[in-house]
Amino acid sequence: MADEESSEFHTLKGYRLQEGDEITESMEDYLEMLCRHMLDKGYMRVSALAEQLNVRPSSASKMVGKLKELELVRFEKYGLITLTDRGYEIGRYLLWRHEVLSRFFCWLNGSEGELRQVERVEHFMDRDTIENLERLMGRVEKEGFRWEIGR
Repeated sequence: MADEESSEFHTLKGYRLQEGDEITESMEDYLEMLCRHMLDKGYMRVSALAEQLNVRPSSASKMVGKLKELELVRFEKYGLITLTDRGYEIGRYLLWRHEVLSRFFCWLNGSEGELRQVERVEHFMDRDTIENLERLMGRVEKEGFRWEIGR
C-alpha cells in the first residue's frame, strides 16, 4: 500500500470532523422520522416521535432541542414539532436515500424488507453513491434484471 494512500485513513469521527458535518447520524434518524410523519400529519408530538423511534420521551425532547438550535425544527416545550424549510429539505433527502437503499437491498437479497440493513448503512453513503444506486435500480427495474441469490 502506498504511503500516500495510508495517510488518508481516519476514524469515523475523523471523517465527520474533516467534512464539517453538523448533523449526526442520530439527528438524521430523527429528521427522517419527523419528515415521514409530517408528510402525513403536518406535525408531530415528542411522545409520538419517541414511540416511533423506540426511545424515551426525554431523549426525544433533548434531540428536538438540538435540532431546534440548528434551526431544523420549530418546537415549543410540550408543543407540536414542525420542520423548518431547511429541516424539511434535509428530511426529504433522508427519506429518498432510505427508499433508494431499501429498493437496492431488497433486490439484492430477494427480500420484501431490509429495514434493519438500511437503517445501519444509510448514514455512511454519500449523495453521489445514492444517485448512482438510483440510476442502477431504474435500469434493473426497467429491464427486469433478476439477481441470482446465493442462499
